[in-house]
Amino acid sequence: MSDFSDPRVYLFSALAVLTAGLLIAWVRAAAAATRAGRGNDGWSGPPNFFEVAVGFVTNFFDTLGIGSFAPTTSLFKLKKVVSDEEIPGTMMIGHTPPVVVQAFIFIAIISVESVTLFVLVAAAVLGAWLGAGVVARLPRYRIQIGMGVALLIAAATFLMAIFEITTVGGEAAGLSGGRLALAAACLFVLGAFMTIGIGIYAPTMIVVSMMGLNPAVAFPIMMGASAFLMPVAGLRFLKAGRYGLRAALGLAIGGLPAVLVAAFIVRSLPLNAMRWLVVAVVLYAAILMLRSAAQERRSRIDGAEA
Repeated sequence: MSDFSDPRVYLFSALAVLTAGLLIAWVRAAAAATRAGRGNDGWSGPPNFFEVAVGFVTNFFDTLGIGSFAPTTSLFKLKKVVSDEEIPGTMMIGHTPPVVVQAFIFIAIISVESVTLFVLVAAAVLGAWLGAGVVARLPRYRIQIGMGVALLIAAATFLMAIFEITTVGGEAAGLSGGRLALAAACLFVLGAFMTIGIGIYAPTMIVVSMMGLNPAVAFPIMMGASAFLMPVAGLRFLKAGRYGLRAALGLAIGGLPAVLVAAFIVRSLPLNAMRWLVVAVVLYAAILMLRSAAQERRSRIDGAEA
């Protein structure tokens, strides 16, 4: 990768700079919060075993293509790791380092046409930037509704994968013209939705396959898009203070070794059994999230009428 005629060199360089910027901003924000005396809501002490374990497990299966957002949301909701409105920002920031490593690995080993990769990644990043600005300002119950719906969508995509409804695609490694524009529009929307907890992996796999690309091409596209959009969105959540510091650290610490194990040691597993488990957990968490949103909304109405 030292050949500067290879466009991936510039992609990797930009990703390294962007990730470094997020990490520096993260350290500064955490230091400022500590000086200001913010020690509750998951901001004090090192990550606990559960938070690190969630980072390891979700990023392990993320590397194999299952995705990490729906399982993380479900586990955080079930164990009340952070408040509901801080889950999107916690995931966006904490999952960034592992996803960046995934992007480096899969962009290096799977061939995809450069213009297609750059355009789709840029579209997803722009969507995430605009989406994060909105999500970071939403009231708690609206985030709960959005994440509840996101979990239901995630369960549907897992079921589609289990029953092989999405097994379409071709052999192409790139797009052009109207197909590229349509794919970019889809990735823009997916990037925006990712900021409320809708994982980008399964939908990207569907888009890529429907456009006639080789399904394997989805891996560098979806992981590259995530790796670029997550630091961008994460910066906005950092500025708003909408994340849990300890839980985000747990995701990063547990996730980094998990990516390496999944990518270079395990490589493949019987994933349908895991997908069924994820569907069950995600549906249960979706019900809890929507129930919490209804209760939050009801309490707001009661408070306004009092």
